[in-house]
Amino acid sequence: MALVSGGGSNLAAITERIDGGDISGDVVAVISSNAEAYALTRARARGIPAYVCARKDYESGEARDREILRIVQKHNADYILLAGYLGIISPFLIDAYPYKIVNIHPALLPKFGGKGFFGIHVHEAVIAAGEKESGATVHFVDSGTDTGLIIAQRSLKVEDGDTPQTLQHRILENIEHKLFPDVVRALCNDEIKVENGKVVFAAGSFK
Repeated sequence: MALVSGGGSNLAAITERIDGGDISGDVVAVISSNAEAYALTRARARGIPAYVCARKDYESGEARDREILRIVQKHNADYILLAGYLGIISPFLIDAYPYKIVNIHPALLPKFGGKGFFGIHVHEAVIAAGEKESGATVHFVDSGTDTGLIIAQRSLKVEDGDTPQTLQHRILENIEHKLFPDVVRALCNDEIKVENGKVVFAAGSFK
């Protein structure tokens, strides 16, 4: 199950790896917080059930997330992948799927995470801070914002002359579109566990 808000390029990267036989799972449905998200077009083109759960259509965020939970349960999803999803997940939904909700964040957490750090704003902050490197992080979702257990990170050098836009593009293409599918593959192969509050990888698996 994938939750999206925008173009869905990470969703596409995952489905391409599924098509290639590298990931032994499937995206059973897509839920978007935005009715205009191109990710919905990507999903429908593949015949994936696609839903819109926009905050404005519900009396509260909790009501919206009750509907999301209903859809997730309807499709018997094992994991919920936040692939560019901009909504805040309600605690009851997190509690229903402990260590089963996975997010990708375009920075090296715990740096540049939390309220206000999303999309291009992350890369603007990285450059403004004079960071020498940046990257992306895949982590489990908890009740905080970008505070869940880190599964994996990869980094690249912030080049002289990088703009927020060029840095965003390089991280997306060179890291996110590879790292997220790698983690999804490992999850589908049951190679990632949480033991005593720590992420543990099976011997010989992806790290």
